[in-house]
Amino acid sequence: MTALSRYVPILDWGRRYSRQALSNDLIAAVIVTIMLIPQSLAYALLAGLPPEAGIYASIAPIILYAIFGTSRALAVGPVAVVSLLTASAVGQVAEQGTAGYAVAALTLAALSGGFLVLLGVLRLGFLANFLSHPVIAGFITASGILIAVSQLKHILGVSASGHTLPEMLNSIYAHLNEVNGITVLIGVLATGFLFWVRGNLKPLLKRLGAGPLLADILTKAGPVAAVVVTTLSVWGFGLADRGVRIVGDVPQSLPPLTLPGVSGELVGALLVPAILISVIGFVESISVAQTLAAKKRQRIDPDQELIGLGAANLGAAFTGGFPVTGGFSRSVVNFDAGAETPAAGIYTAIGLAIAALALTPLVYYLPNATLAATIIVAVLSLVDLSILKKTWGYSRADFTAVAATILLTLVLGVEVGVASGVAISVLLHLYKTSRPHVAEVGLVPGTQHFRNVLRHDVETDPALLTLRVDESLYFVNARFLEDLIQARVTSGSDIRNVVLMFSAVNEVDFSALESLEAINQRLRDMDVGLHLSEVKGPVMDRLRKSHFIDDLNGRVFLSQYDAWQALSHPAPAVRAAQ
Repeated sequence: MTALSRYVPILDWGRRYSRQALSNDLIAAVIVTIMLIPQSLAYALLAGLPPEAGIYASIAPIILYAIFGTSRALAVGPVAVVSLLTASAVGQVAEQGTAGYAVAALTLAALSGGFLVLLGVLRLGFLANFLSHPVIAGFITASGILIAVSQLKHILGVSASGHTLPEMLNSIYAHLNEVNGITVLIGVLATGFLFWVRGNLKPLLKRLGAGPLLADILTKAGPVAAVVVTTLSVWGFGLADRGVRIVGDVPQSLPPLTLPGVSGELVGALLVPAILISVIGFVESISVAQTLAAKKRQRIDPDQELIGLGAANLGAAFTGGFPVTGGFSRSVVNFDAGAETPAAGIYTAIGLAIAALALTPLVYYLPNATLAATIIVAVLSLVDLSILKKTWGYSRADFTAVAATILLTLVLGVEVGVASGVAISVLLHLYKTSRPHVAEVGLVPGTQHFRNVLRHDVETDPALLTLRVDESLYFVNARFLEDLIQARVTSGSDIRNVVLMFSAVNEVDFSALESLEAINQRLRDMDVGLHLSEVKGPVMDRLRKSHFIDDLNGRVFLSQYDAWQALSHPAPAVRAAQ
């Protein structure tokens, strides 16, 4: 049972489920359900799908994640960035509003789910580490801007299109003559109200004497209030007949059983977007899950999370949904509301199922402008342009990566932005490690410690060169060390011994080994000794498997101080820091 519960975590926490956990989970589920109803409809609109698809994508996926996921608070379902990516990918292969569009969305969810499960089974969760945080922040910021701008057409009541910022702005400008004044009024008032609710309603309720739980529930119900008021207004004043676009008929049913497309052409067209969506969704989800778990000293298994999210996406593919992942805002709400176990997600799914059966006729007159306002308020919190200032002051390389990701996403679209973000992250890592930090060190007077000659007043010996290598050595940076030593040990130099201080080297791959052999041979030809010091055990074990240690033109010292005593002249000079 213990081995099985590793892959099906519900068997672990389910055995210890208590009445207190039930009470807390039910309260959290009520709050999250209230929040999710308008959100689900809005994200379906963003993905270019019928509104009911948002509710369907929030039922089976939540249940499946509760069974296979490891986070106690993560709330899985449609999120803004993944919905935008879905619209961008599916819009390339099918026309919005057609049956082919819905089938393509199902196929995208199935491919994403299958890819995530495969990564989880192969325990490849570490691959997400190749996306640097600055690049992710840049992509999410750009996506937030794109999402907000894409919803302006619903706020204005115009028929605009486009997947990039220039396309959207040009399209909106070209259709300004279609602006519907009543729609603008509804959209602006709804947006302003939702912003006010987010920042001011809870403090106001607390000042009026409301308890924390009641204040929290009423605040989270803000979007529901906007939905109710604007829907009643459209119905009562007949605004649909005056050009206000509404949601219309929403099927009154539980999620249907659906089948993704299986044609080779469709799968081929959606495979790369599915992989990109999987990577972005997993990175967003795991960061939220780990942040919330740390607050309660709980553990998240990244590989099992891949399986949980994969199962959720497969569930969406077979129940009329579209790609999903763990959402930041709803997960925080779930956590703050006191959710103790993933059962809170199951209760949320039940609440949404009841809504799908009983409440969908009530949203017939819901204006699209209200859903657009919900999306805009939600995504603008994702926009963090301060990352540009932070990275500029800390690292110009990271700033370049962030700026390039933002620019490419805005100008060329989200798919190019994601792919560029992955490529930039990998290139940034390769660039940084291709030039490892190698410091010439000397002895701190009166101690056995060695420090950088450029930072400290240290003792050095003109005949002894000690280089501290501060990175693992592999094929990308091995030649750098060769060139550095060659430049220091030139004709006319007094150097007779070179010591490579390996205290920070955790790995030496075969390419680096060949570089070390080349260095050893060149120094032997120059009658200069090559020595190693402070080599870690695993590194030494690897080196001993080759002939390098036997052929070494010098010795291996346990400590750098031992090397200093054995190789330095009796009266070394004191070198001042520069």
